[in-house]
Parts: sequence; structure tokens; C-alpha cells
Amino acid sequence: MRAIHDAIAVGANTAVLDNPQLTARLDGQSDPVRIVFDSKLRMLAESNLAQTANETPVWVFCQEDSGERAKDLKKLGVDLLKIPYDNGLDVEAAIDVMGRRNIQKLLVEGGGQLAASFIRLGLVDVIEWFRAPVILGGDGRSGIADLGLSQLIDAYHFRRTGLQELGSDLHETYERLS
Repeated sequence: MRAIHDAIAVGANTAVLDNPQLTARLDGQSDPVRIVFDSKLRMLAESNLAQTANETPVWVFCQEDSGERAKDLKKLGVDLLKIPYDNGLDVEAAIDVMGRRNIQKLLVEGGGQLAASFIRLGLVDVIEWFRAPVILGGDGRSGIADLGLSQLIDAYHFRRTGLQELGSDLHETYERLS
């Protein structure tokens, strides 16, 4: 799934807490540009993303691109992209930057806040949902943060277009209804 996208995006919490690689890991397949929405520039120079930025591009959308951490990340090849911040990074400004840099197909992989931002702006066409037979309840992190809905009629509607069993897990595909 990663290999068919131009870029893959995660939020700062996913980048810091999970320390992902965000690569396709398939022979002969190119890796997408790896994008982190990190308003406070929390990503460490020791992270998997920063350590491999010269092999596979890493872009970090942030509100401040200076300071010691910024300098360390830039030395490793991380591209820091300063965008407006108003109670959160301006996703529309980031989309504009991505478009100018030829990103046409984006996979938003991790972060409930980031996913909610893209959904609220109507930027999600397809949802690829993976479910495991594990219950976390309130102890887990939300896959999609608060959408600010005041009424059920305001909910975002999708229809399931695919269902596949992967061992004991399920992979469901949903497409946005117009």
C-alpha cells in the first residue's frame, strides 16, 4: 500500500512514540516521501526517519525551523517546511506545498489528530481500515480524533467496498460518498 503512494504522512506522536520507518520494504518498489506533521519539532535526530533521510526523503511540516534540534535534523537531510500554525498546523498549506512538490497520492497512516484534520477538510477519498480482535477500550489511542460534530447528520459517510481476512485480522476498504 505504501509503495503505490507518492508520500506517507504521520503525526508527531506516531513519529516519536512508534519510531516508524515508513518504507514499503518490497524488493524493486520505491519508497514514498515520508512526511511528519510535527508543530513543535519533537522528532529526534536519532529516530529511524531522521537516520535514513538521505536514503528516502523526510519532510517535516512544523511551525519553527530553527534551533539546535532543527540544525541536527537538517544535517541528516530532513527537509523542514515551515507552515502556518493556528491551534494546529495548517493542513491546507501543507497540501499546497505537497502539490507544488508533485505529491499527488498521499497515504495518511498514523495519528488520530492528523486523520481527523484530513477528514474535516474533505480530503479523504478512501479509508483502508485494519482491525484486530483486540480490545483496548479507553486505554488505547483513538484512530480518529474528535471531528467536532454537533449532530449525527453532520457525520462523514463512506461505503464499504472491500473486506478481506488477514489471519485473525480484517482489512476493510471504504470509499467516501459524494
